[in-house]
Amino acid sequence: QVQVVESGGGLVQPGGSLRLSCAASGFSLSTYAMRWYRQAPGKARELVAAVASSGGNTYYADSVKGRFTIARDNAKNTGYLQMKSLNPEDTARYYCNANGRFYDYWGQGTQVTVSS
Repeated sequence: QVQVVESGGGLVQPGGSLRLSCAASGFSLSTYAMRWYRQAPGKARELVAAVASSGGNTYYADSVKGRFTIARDNAKNTGYLQMKSLNPEDTARYYCNANGRFYDYWGQGTQVTVSS
């Protein structure tokens, strides 16, 4: 059974850090590009970060550059999004996406709330 499961979200104070994980099962994440999206209430889903299947090429939205780091461990079939210097504007539900040539898999998301 194909699954993508995000974890690691929660409530954090401004300036804090979180690491999100994206665990894939039922397929090999190593052959998929991995992307993290987020969606805040009333807003469109936006691409936050992406990494190629090899892990070589990365992309970051301007709003998170220098604060977020995307990574992947293909041996563990898991991806990560390290987030630091979080601010209230980062509050959203974060989704992991495994994007392949023929298939596209999504998780259910994990909520990140940045508040004092």
